[in-house]
Amino acid sequence: MKDIRFNISLYVIIPVIFAGIAILSIIVTYNTTVSYLSKSMDPQRPVFLWGTLLIGFTLVCGVLIVKFLIDPVKHFVRKTKNLGVVKSAAKPSDLPGSNDDMGRFTLFFDQVTEILSKVEARQLFPDIIGQSKSMRGVFNQIVKVAPRESTVLITGETGTGKELIARSIHQHSKRQDKPFIAINCAAIPEGLLESELFGHEKGAFTGANRKKPGKFEMADGGTLFLDEIGDMPLETQAKVLRAIEENAVQRVGGLYPKPVNVRFITATNHDLEKMVEAGRFRKDLFYRLNVFSIMLPPLRHRREDIPLLAERFLHQMGREIVISSEALQMLMANDWPGNVRELKNALESAAVLAVDDTISPATLPISVGRDRNNRHLPNGREGPLMSTIDEPDDGEGDGADLDTRIKNYERRAIVNALLETGGVQIKAAAHLGIKERSLWHRIKKHSIKISDFKQ
Repeated sequence: MKDIRFNISLYVIIPVIFAGIAILSIIVTYNTTVSYLSKSMDPQRPVFLWGTLLIGFTLVCGVLIVKFLIDPVKHFVRKTKNLGVVKSAAKPSDLPGSNDDMGRFTLFFDQVTEILSKVEARQLFPDIIGQSKSMRGVFNQIVKVAPRESTVLITGETGTGKELIARSIHQHSKRQDKPFIAINCAAIPEGLLESELFGHEKGAFTGANRKKPGKFEMADGGTLFLDEIGDMPLETQAKVLRAIEENAVQRVGGLYPKPVNVRFITATNHDLEKMVEAGRFRKDLFYRLNVFSIMLPPLRHRREDIPLLAERFLHQMGREIVISSEALQMLMANDWPGNVRELKNALESAAVLAVDDTISPATLPISVGRDRNNRHLPNGREGPLMSTIDEPDDGEGDGADLDTRIKNYERRAIVNALLETGGVQIKAAAHLGIKERSLWHRIKKHSIKISDFKQ
């Protein structure tokens, strides 16, 4: 036998039930009154009895409806709490508007939604570390724009991870099986940038011994990511604009244009609008690129992501290293002008100095504790973070003697110099203003492994 079912919304069923009860009460009351009056009898008693029965019937219907609706919700809330998913969340009684069942349910579902959004962000974007509201807003933008062919302009400070965002857009687009080609416009000399972008024919210029396809051709069918587009020369900007509008490129020294099908994603840490006003960026190219804009928040605006980032970076080092609570507080209080890239370098430096595989305040770079009196603490208050940030100790606070503090300071200065020079001792010695032999003796004294700094 065929199972025939009709799906009707509760927004329809419940009003219809109570409207039906009201219509039924009117009909019965009217007929009862007319019947008794036709017989010259007083209808007051039967109408009162009918009204009493109707009230009881309506009450029972209301209780049943509430039970069928609320019981599953209560069961879900109870089962979820037993799983321990929201045990760390704020108690509903501590929050406004939570004194009744609906208020408590609303707060609970808000907490569950928050957790699910973080889980979704982690699953959809495993390569991007961030569960803060600002980053989840960025993820939402990626999900919306990725399936479309719109040109995307990614803006944000240096070190915020703009290329990761561009790759994520490509991975969630219809072109995910096609090439993703990235080029840093600031890293290529002005004279070679045009050749890198459009390619060249053999003999087009001195040294062009063979023909070479450009990034536009290599990205055909896929995505071309132009990083640091604000540093592109004006002459090249004009040619890029023409290639975008005509969907075709002409190699340097070539005679005919070649059609290409490319989606463009660009990124910059400059304010392109101000550059347009100053005449350093073409207005027509800016409007062509700024179809859909994504602004990446700096790390200081999403401090809650710092513990997650630190955990990922330390895991990538292949060592079991932990961060003390004091050191983590310093990391979260720092402004990080270099953003995620600076945080990664600071942790790499601290990991080299870590004692017993534990990163303490003494092992963090000096720059992390700079301007400590003007830092914003993680809880939003202002004031000094620690009294000994610029006076590294051996983990014993004010009990460390002067010799120990000087020793730790010297070790950290040497490590920072080696990190900046890639382990080249000659350059590190020049950076420190000492002789190479003196640096060698100090490296041995502090048991520093040069191999850890080789690039």
